[in-house]
Amino acid sequence: MDKVLDKLVDGGVDFGLKLIGFIFILVVGFYIVRLLIRLLKKGRGFARLEKSVQTFIISFLNITLKCVVLVTALANIGIPMTSLITVLGTASLAIGLAMQGGLTNMVGGLTILIFKPFKVGDWIESNGSSGSVEEITIFHTVLKSLDCTKIVLPNGELANSNIKNFTYNSKRRLCLDFSVSYDSDIDKVKQVIKEVIDKEELVLKDEEVFIRLTNHADSALIFTVRVWTLNENFWPLKFNLLENVKKAFDKNKIQIPYPQVDVHLDKKEK
Repeated sequence: MDKVLDKLVDGGVDFGLKLIGFIFILVVGFYIVRLLIRLLKKGRGFARLEKSVQTFIISFLNITLKCVVLVTALANIGIPMTSLITVLGTASLAIGLAMQGGLTNMVGGLTILIFKPFKVGDWIESNGSSGSVEEITIFHTVLKSLDCTKIVLPNGELANSNIKNFTYNSKRRLCLDFSVSYDSDIDKVKQVIKEVIDKEELVLKDEEVFIRLTNHADSALIFTVRVWTLNENFWPLKFNLLENVKKAFDKNKIQIPYPQVDVHLDKKEK
């Protein structure tokens, strides 16, 4: 009986030491992984890479190195490495079959990095979502919308969808429509709009300015305005023109009509 108790105590002590070693390897290993990633971010060569590539590499290394630490910790417990590799290989195959979407997203991420339909900092629209690209990881892309909402799009779905990249070029054209009453003088309306545009500093003066009557609507004449600006000035310019054109119309007594319906009643004689 004493021998059995001694073996149990020895076994318990041995397992306890291995468990402590397992936890120690995980804690120290994960700390080293964070440290290596931190040092990688500070490297000059890494800083020269595009932000999109940086976020993808960091995400990939973080997952891969932590898996290596976990395997090392399990091996320290006493699990044979060959058996561990066999189990992990079988588990990876089973997980891969069960998570085909994850593999698709990984391939989609690589496709995005290789063909570069967009990069970190671009403003894109896809599948009804739009925003500034904040991060491209192994499995998903993170967007930040105008109201600072975080939008997560799977890379596989994103790589196989139509993507609008509004900031692909350094310049962007702003298109606006202005409605005026049918009584308005066409040349005067164009002149007033042109004066507002000429005073606006955010408009690129070396690019074509388009101001034309483009539609006879039910109760208004529609004038279309197209001007060019830098990407970062797109929204400020849009708001400036909307406000200043309205002020200029009021100053020059150019009416912006409300929707109206003329009803004619015929009185029948008895």
